[in-house]
Amino acid sequence: MVALVGNPNAGKSALFNALTGARQKVGNYPGVTVERHSGRISLADGRPVELVDLPGTYSLTPSSPDERVTRDVVLGVQEGERLPSAIIVVLDASNLDNHLRFALELIALGLPIVIALNMFDLAARDGLTIDVPALSQSLGVPVIPTVAVRKRGLEELIAALSPLLGEGAVRLRAGEGTPTDTLIDRQRHARRIAQSVTVENNPAHRWTESIDRVVLHPIAGPFILALLLFTMFQAVFAGAQVPADMIDGGMKALQDAVIAAMPDTIFRSLIVDGVIAGVGAVVVFLPQILILFAFILVLEASGYMVRAAFLMDRLMSRVGLSGRAFIPLLSSFACAIPGIMATRTIDDPKDRLTTILIAPLMTCSARLPVYAVIIAAFIPARSVGLGIGLQGLVLFALYLSGILGALLAALLLRRTVTKGPAQGFMMEMPKYQWPAPRDLALGLWSRAYAFLHRAGTIIAFTTIVLWALLSFPRAPVGSPPGTQVSQSIAGQIANGLAYVVKPIGFNRDIALALIPAMAAREVAVSALATVNAIDTPDEGKRDQTLEQSLRGKWSLPTALAFLAWFVFAPQCISTIAVVRRETNGWKWPGFMLLYLFALAYIAAGATYWLAVFAGL
Repeated sequence: MVALVGNPNAGKSALFNALTGARQKVGNYPGVTVERHSGRISLADGRPVELVDLPGTYSLTPSSPDERVTRDVVLGVQEGERLPSAIIVVLDASNLDNHLRFALELIALGLPIVIALNMFDLAARDGLTIDVPALSQSLGVPVIPTVAVRKRGLEELIAALSPLLGEGAVRLRAGEGTPTDTLIDRQRHARRIAQSVTVENNPAHRWTESIDRVVLHPIAGPFILALLLFTMFQAVFAGAQVPADMIDGGMKALQDAVIAAMPDTIFRSLIVDGVIAGVGAVVVFLPQILILFAFILVLEASGYMVRAAFLMDRLMSRVGLSGRAFIPLLSSFACAIPGIMATRTIDDPKDRLTTILIAPLMTCSARLPVYAVIIAAFIPARSVGLGIGLQGLVLFALYLSGILGALLAALLLRRTVTKGPAQGFMMEMPKYQWPAPRDLALGLWSRAYAFLHRAGTIIAFTTIVLWALLSFPRAPVGSPPGTQVSQSIAGQIANGLAYVVKPIGFNRDIALALIPAMAAREVAVSALATVNAIDTPDEGKRDQTLEQSLRGKWSLPTALAFLAWFVFAPQCISTIAVVRRETNGWKWPGFMLLYLFALAYIAAGATYWLAVFAGL
């Protein structure tokens, strides 16, 4: 086994993907990898070797759960954990003096080591020329220049690794080679080596510093961040309309084809009213989700993500969190599950627990279909000036409400159940990079696959179960529209739940959608579509979109209350399971469910009655 080790954001995961052909998530910010990942590579002589990608750390003295994973693997301290046969230490060539400190600590262990001097192209861009042979001689180990994102230097790296895995390689017992020099000694030694092997340094080409003077400015920086986020939400609606209409048209054509090819039976209703109507209502929002992810991936890959965390540090410190919590929270916009797992980079237990508890308030991509269908149904698609669309503005307000709700919840939690001193925030700023088109394409493909897989499994299964509960017992032939839903098993359950949610403006159909939405947020849309399909048996009415149907059944206050509910309501069952795993029990998941349901109920009720009193 060969361990891939280095500081955060040195490019380990990119190198791991390049060597193994894997598709692990990469990003130009610290904390992307929070657990070990294994793959296989072939040496020059054909021998297969297991390669383990480990979380980034600055030393073998861990301060957070993810750093402990790296320490345990490198030193083999856990029972049954074998020492690595060799270590590939990944260094950022453009930040050599800082990264060499950890490399010196690893070299002192006595294990076979090869250095991957990564991001060699960025060092050259910044005017740095490194004497690689001199660096190798100073460290006493092979040093190979690499550019992982462009697959440069991989053959040379494998060739340098092969001799280190022979029979005569050094093997140590756990802890035997632990270095005794101090952190300050290693830092001084690292700085001397970096200065001796850097033969040219031209600060005029350091674009990162020049850009940071603008994007990290105390006034211009927050304005740029807000503008980027606002543009992202405008693009979600402005750029997705045409492909979304095409998908919607395809689903309607598929329904018509099935209706024309099959007799009017219960099986046809399952396919048309259950599978196609329910799943199709969710799939139609794939373009909007991909646009949102494209923006997030570009922010991650470019190096701007950490700058956003830095800008948010002052605001987050006022609610008892540090800027380090911002990255897991921002990751939760894609999905709360990886966001919660990313909290392993937070060393303070109270800070980490608070971040886990508020991560579900970040508006994940699963909520986007819910927002999109309600906004399209009740918010006019008109401009409010300067090319700003009202629909995009409302979507931005919903995301902003989730952020403000999370900050308020953090403030209350840090002063009560997770009370503790505020921690400082220190994080290395990565160099700016042009996002690699291949990484962006793979990232979008993986998101699209995950979304469609979710639609074809969890959402499809839940929709079929809901269809069955809505279809039985069958209403008498000739009954007026709406009778089938009212007499069905699901309708009877929803009628009981409707008494609970009626004070906040919800009706029976919303009550029906809330229960299956616990499996996945998007199921709320498929549930509404399935109810609408069964509620309108007239085939001539199938051309009516879900948005048009809701517009005729709901009032604007009810629609706004529904949006408010989904801003604060608990996440899916998978998120609850991850919270249970990360907190080692059901205490905190139970607490999270209670406070989020209470918050959602209060927010929906307040929104509904304010809208009613305002005469909307």
